[in-house]
Amino acid sequence: MRLTDASVAIRPRSPWEAIDLGTLLAREHRVLLMSSWAIVTLPVFALLSVVFWDYPSVALCVFWWLKPAFERLPLLILSQALFGSTPTLEAALTGWLRLLKPQLLASLTWRRLSMSRSFKLPVQQLEGLSGPARQLRIGVLSRGNLRAARWLTSIGSSLEMTLWMGLMAIFYLLMPQQIRLDWSWNSLIDIQNDWTWLEHLSNSFYALVLIFWEPIYVACGFTLYLNRRTELEAWDVELVLRRLRQRLIGNAYGILIGVGLVFSVGSPSVWADQQSYSCPLPPPEETSENRPAAGPESPRLTHQKLTSSASRESIKSLLALPPFKNPETISGWRLIKGKASADKPSPPVQWILSLINWAEQAASLLARVLEVLLWTAAAVLVGILIWRYRAWFRTFVSRRQKSRSVHRTLPQQLFGLQVNAESLPDDVARAVEHLWPHQPREAMGLLYRALLSKLLIDYHLPLKNADTESEVLQHVAHLKLRRLSEFSLQLTTHWQNLAYGHQLPAVSVQQALCEGWRDLFGGQASGVSGAVSGGQRHE
Repeated sequence: MRLTDASVAIRPRSPWEAIDLGTLLAREHRVLLMSSWAIVTLPVFALLSVVFWDYPSVALCVFWWLKPAFERLPLLILSQALFGSTPTLEAALTGWLRLLKPQLLASLTWRRLSMSRSFKLPVQQLEGLSGPARQLRIGVLSRGNLRAARWLTSIGSSLEMTLWMGLMAIFYLLMPQQIRLDWSWNSLIDIQNDWTWLEHLSNSFYALVLIFWEPIYVACGFTLYLNRRTELEAWDVELVLRRLRQRLIGNAYGILIGVGLVFSVGSPSVWADQQSYSCPLPPPEETSENRPAAGPESPRLTHQKLTSSASRESIKSLLALPPFKNPETISGWRLIKGKASADKPSPPVQWILSLINWAEQAASLLARVLEVLLWTAAAVLVGILIWRYRAWFRTFVSRRQKSRSVHRTLPQQLFGLQVNAESLPDDVARAVEHLWPHQPREAMGLLYRALLSKLLIDYHLPLKNADTESEVLQHVAHLKLRRLSEFSLQLTTHWQNLAYGHQLPAVSVQQALCEGWRDLFGGQASGVSGAVSGGQRHE
């Protein structure tokens, strides 16, 4: 990575300006980014749609979940294009296949729902960090920019949904007007109300939205990452120094030659003057055989107010005080680590230290395994809850349109008898008692007609004009109402004996039927009151 080859200005920016820079960077390389994304993602989407054809929502959910694997491709292209070496389409796809495997499981499991995924991806892919080193690096980079990365993911999700719904609206608006005028949902979809193909069509709109939006999302996260590194590592200062060095290198030889000429033609008096201002030699007694010659560690400037020894002691005293040193007294039991090769701990102590280090590593590994198990258990629990309450989700979350209630036309006659509510009196039992002494057949017909009307209107039984009395009793039995079934069987039996066998039931039977009617229905008919109409004879 050579900063001088960067295609953008390297300087510290605000997080929002860095996001704008990512948008411009994605626009600059939009053809390569969008075409490579389409080549990789559309076949996967088509395969998922075929495999889960009967479950379009599952296909869309799996495709959405695989987005972190696809996002490595735009980042590879942008990281190379930023420094002047834009890869070809074939090279980008080949490089993406090499970068796909490292940490893929982590990206698709516990890191999948991270709100700062686009900001953290370069640390993993470009710096090649994993484990504690990755966490430490992310902790340093995240100070100040993590909030912007989370807002980028949140707003990006809203933008995805907006573009998705916009494409579906455009699809409807671009249809010819004549088709929209004659549009009937029953003719648009299958006669069996199969919405599967329509859901797959809406899913394809989402795949098209990602072709446009995902490269921009990855580019914005990448520029946030670059901006944070520019602030921490002073890339702008380094770049200025590099350019200054390049300018000076061209003039350095000329300057050196000129300086040499100036010193070579200078008068000897200049050198004499300079010798007069040189540092004085130590006194003769200091160079005697009993004392060493003057050196870096020998006391100098002894005739000055502040000698070398005094200044050295003053410096040491200042460095021993805050803020250079902050001594702190801590008391407690601890293991003594080896100080030097001569003070190596005894074998038992060395064994204990090795055991403690091994236990620390095992605990760290166990913590990672438990973290993975907990996230897996949470995902399984969410899946179980979704499956357990799938009916609720289908009612309140599903995009399927609720089936319209079908209005069923009630028959007006059954067995030649009028069963509409308008043909029945207000008090059926009283009307039957009034007709029984003089017209028992009409009274029995009235009671049976009222029962059929009740079954049609109150109990919504699907009775048809072609049904027989036995089929009516079977429908009543499906209601699993014991009293209603017993009364219907008794009334039907006496009605058949009277209609077909001309056997008039006893007066006690008439009283029992009227009392049974009052117990079940309170003596009222199902609809508006009407005149007492005699039943037609069913031959």
